[in-house]
Amino acid sequence: MAIRTEGLHHVTAIAGDPQRNVDFYARTLGLRLVKTTINFDDPGTYHLYYGDEAGRPGTIMTFFPWKDVTPGRHGTGQATTTAFSIPANSIGWWQQHLAGVGVTTSRITNRDEEDSLTFLDPDGLKIALVAHKLQDPRNPWDTPLVPGEHAIRGLHSVTLSVSQEDATSGMLVDGLGLRFQNQEGNRLRFAAGEGGPGALVDVLVTPDAPKGLVAGGTVHHVAWRVPDDATQHAWREELLSEGVRVTSILDRQYFHSIYFREPGGTLLEVATDDIGFTVDEPLLELGRALKLPPWLEPNRDEIKAGLAKLNLPDENNPAVADHLAAGR
Repeated sequence: MAIRTEGLHHVTAIAGDPQRNVDFYARTLGLRLVKTTINFDDPGTYHLYYGDEAGRPGTIMTFFPWKDVTPGRHGTGQATTTAFSIPANSIGWWQQHLAGVGVTTSRITNRDEEDSLTFLDPDGLKIALVAHKLQDPRNPWDTPLVPGEHAIRGLHSVTLSVSQEDATSGMLVDGLGLRFQNQEGNRLRFAAGEGGPGALVDVLVTPDAPKGLVAGGTVHHVAWRVPDDATQHAWREELLSEGVRVTSILDRQYFHSIYFREPGGTLLEVATDDIGFTVDEPLLELGRALKLPPWLEPNRDEIKAGLAKLNLPDENNPAVADHLAAGR
């Protein structure tokens, strides 16, 4: 594989009630809502993006919230855990914080020198907060409910559940340019670039597990980083030459994307780094207004009328204003 990803770009999942989703990810987990837009393939549905101050690649979690969505089923052929990176001394704070809002957590220690909390979001999506001895240099989003000293730094890793390991591992190495890092029981870890938080994927081999159903409370796809359009085009041509079925390059307004499935069944995306969320609104106002792509602007009134009104986190408080003014 001549082209290699440097790590995760974002993870997209399916949720139910959009307000409940905002309350959990922007308030309970303390991520910034960096873009309020719609699903370009289903304009009657929100597409909500969360991340750091600017929604930098590697910090982004996104959701398609369908209020009456059918619950999904966790199993093989999908990403079953999305993990975020937190400071090494913050596990205890997060245990207390999540318990205070009624979230039950499980603690796993000493796995690849990591200490992690796992729990379910309100739709049943499995989330982990991972503390590692290696410092994560990414700046956090600081909120009154989740102070910067304990805040999420960005994505840490994803876990792909498969019934057989070989083909998926081959795609990660030969298709994405990842390298095998280690194995613990039936869990294999692969790393992109220099590795570390934001550049990891675990492959969990569970031959007897049921096949997953992608619906409410499950991951829709996992996106990997590519620097620009030229590299993405070359990557697409290389995948096609290897017999991989790849979509055309799609304009997602804030990045360009191609999609394909790894042999185990998980939908993967390769997304560009070079556009970003400030292309249609300033940094200080990210996520506050409904943003539509140019081809849907003529239908704004109709689209907006069909969307539930969201009560967004208040960023007009001194702590957040100071954070933005400091350019952190």
